[in-house]
Amino acid sequence: MQSTHEKASPAAKGPLDGIVVIDLSSVVVGPVCSLTLADHGAEVIKVESPDGDLMRQLGGGARNPGMTGKFMNFNRNKKSICIDLKNPSGQEVMYQLISKADVFITNMRPGALEKLGLDFATLQARNSRLIYCQMLAFGRGGSYFNRPAYDTVIQSSAGFAGTFEKSSGEPRFVPMVVTDHITGLVSAQAIGFALYRRTQQGVGELLEIPMFETAAAFVLREHMGSMSFEPPIGPIGDARVLDKNNRPAKTADGYISISPNTDAQAFAFFAAIGRPELKEDPRFSNVSVRTKNSEAYYELRSNSLQTKTSAQWIEIFEKSDIPCMRYNSLEDLLTDPHLLDVGFLEDIEHPSEGTIKQIGLTNQFSGGMRSEFLPAPRLGENTREIMQQFGFSQTQIEQAIQNQAVQDEGQRGNKNDQ
Repeated sequence: MQSTHEKASPAAKGPLDGIVVIDLSSVVVGPVCSLTLADHGAEVIKVESPDGDLMRQLGGGARNPGMTGKFMNFNRNKKSICIDLKNPSGQEVMYQLISKADVFITNMRPGALEKLGLDFATLQARNSRLIYCQMLAFGRGGSYFNRPAYDTVIQSSAGFAGTFEKSSGEPRFVPMVVTDHITGLVSAQAIGFALYRRTQQGVGELLEIPMFETAAAFVLREHMGSMSFEPPIGPIGDARVLDKNNRPAKTADGYISISPNTDAQAFAFFAAIGRPELKEDPRFSNVSVRTKNSEAYYELRSNSLQTKTSAQWIEIFEKSDIPCMRYNSLEDLLTDPHLLDVGFLEDIEHPSEGTIKQIGLTNQFSGGMRSEFLPAPRLGENTREIMQQFGFSQTQIEQAIQNQAVQDEGQRGNKNDQ
């Protein structure tokens, strides 16, 4: 994996090089979308209010106010302009940015956008080629439309917590903002599709990506199963995936994960644990019957590995080509040998935050990837630079700052109040 700090060649560009994105989003769902675009070469202008993105205050510790580790992980390769969108002069600055942009991203609620004059119809009238991507909590036309939501609300309503109830008897949340990540990535994908269609038709369009429906589809594609038929031919849920023993297996000194799914892998597993006769067992003799008897099969897998260490089992299973992996705690990920080999994490120098660890790109394009990477910006760090780039004169910039339509980092006076 190419280091994000490494320049493969002076001409190396990402596949979205030349695409300009105006990012009016915050916290996780929108920033995941714009981060994906930015890492692949797009120029992302992050528009923040004077209060800044909420993630500047959430997500763990910080060396300096407003620059948490989580914020920096979601907002590299972006530039920050601080605009007061409630100020009419600030709205005019925003319109100037939109007029020259390819993509507009937001996770603000529709009513708030209309009040600010940033609804699709208004912006399309100013830029007919604009791809307008709006991430909603709930889709337009439904009973829940325009309700506020965060990830846990969506996890609960879209069935994520319900999968835990099926598995363990108690509804729980996945301990990360997984529906934000999913929706952000789906939004980036949709923008790519829309940009391609624009090359054919010459005009932009409105994309609406609802978190609830996106997450519910994610769950039900996995678990609809027998309920896909009319009438249903069985209960909802993939019993294998929901089995209480579908988890890392305990060994003599820890845990490993194993997944012997094919007949060859299952029979090799039986031999490895000293039970070769199980391949003749009518519960386990082929894929179909193991699926029907998944509870017994998972219990066998879960309870058969406590006689040897994790390293011993991995060596045995690798010789038999049985899919297996060491169990990694969160701390272990930082020193995982494979991730170290591919340069997944690297230490970089941030201009204000000192040495920080940065996650590398996880995919590559043979045609080239972005070679110049920007550290996450301080609030308003690029206000003057961006306004100049978008055609504002020096006089106009100073007047906008004086009118408090925009703020720059210097004007904020290093108050460190974010």
